Amino acid sequence: MSNTINLVLVGLGLVGKRHADIIEKTEDAKLLAIVDLSEDAHNYAIEKNLPIYGSLEDMFSEQSPDGIILATPTPLHSKQGLICINKKCPIMIEKPIANSSQEACELVEKAENMGVPVLVGHHRRYNPIIQKAKNIILSGEIGIVRAVHANCWFYKSDEYFNVAPWRKKAGAGPISVNLAHDIDLLRHFCGEIETVQAQAVDSIRGFQNEDVAGALLKFRDGAIGTISVSDSIVSPWSWEMTSKENPIYPSAQESCYLIGGSHGSLSIPDLNLWSYKSERDWWQPLSSSIIDFKISDPLHKQITHFVNVIKREEAPLVSGREGLLTLRVIEAIQKSALTQKLVKLEM
Repeated sequence: MSNTINLVLVGLGLVGKRHADIIEKTEDAKLLAIVDLSEDAHNYAIEKNLPIYGSLEDMFSEQSPDGIILATPTPLHSKQGLICINKKCPIMIEKPIANSSQEACELVEKAENMGVPVLVGHHRRYNPIIQKAKNIILSGEIGIVRAVHANCWFYKSDEYFNVAPWRKKAGAGPISVNLAHDIDLLRHFCGEIETVQAQAVDSIRGFQNEDVAGALLKFRDGAIGTISVSDSIVSPWSWEMTSKENPIYPSAQESCYLIGGSHGSLSIPDLNLWSYKSERDWWQPLSSSIIDFKISDPLHKQITHFVNVIKREEAPLVSGREGLLTLRVIEAIQKSALTQKLVKLEM
């Protein structure tokens, strides 16, 4: 394998365009071709002097890429992923890994049996804020994690739904569309989730899905988690609004995740660490300190990591199986909200 890794991008939507721009700036990576039927993608291919194809089959008949990035709608992930795996071509799949855990399981087991690396695009794990928070937890500085809360509130405009009517349909509410990243991070911070109990409320805009939901999560190691999501609340309390990760969103000096431990607590993304200087006692004053970190683009770090995974120099940070475990939690939240019952997850 040469030092330059040739990548093919499948899907040139909002996320796909960001991947294309980053590949152009990434050492050891080159965009070999695009697979997309849209006019925008065709124009982009002409501008960048890139070959463009209508299907993966057509692309593989002419090209031999080192890796594939699937930035297509979720219902296409499984079929397209299996095509790549059968070609023994490493893939990076945008979240969620598949339309269902059954599809995801088939894809993951096929890839593992054939030894084909699969990376899932939960890019927040590459953010220095998240990496620093994980290190603080692992260091024992906040003691044993007892509880965690994640907030995911924002207001999506009517135009967001009108340009893509599928977003109004059942199954396309904020539980499936937005919680995948947050659930992935809660698993990353606190370990595997044993049970889920959830509630959801129908869209006030009259769509066929929910627009607010909440869940109580019990982790295998004993922590309790709460998570709340809505795409119809005017609020600064979401990762998008607080992390400054994507400049398209206006930023607010707030936090969206709280991690509570037996010796301290941590808010994220501001990385404010709260603890007692001496005796732990609610009548004693708490002290706080902001933890320093270096800013870097997590999407760029993810592409660089994918290049190293293809070179077999690194193992996937977020493997296909990790993506499957997160998807199972999302499905459990949906099932619990529908049945009004506690749902136990497979271990």
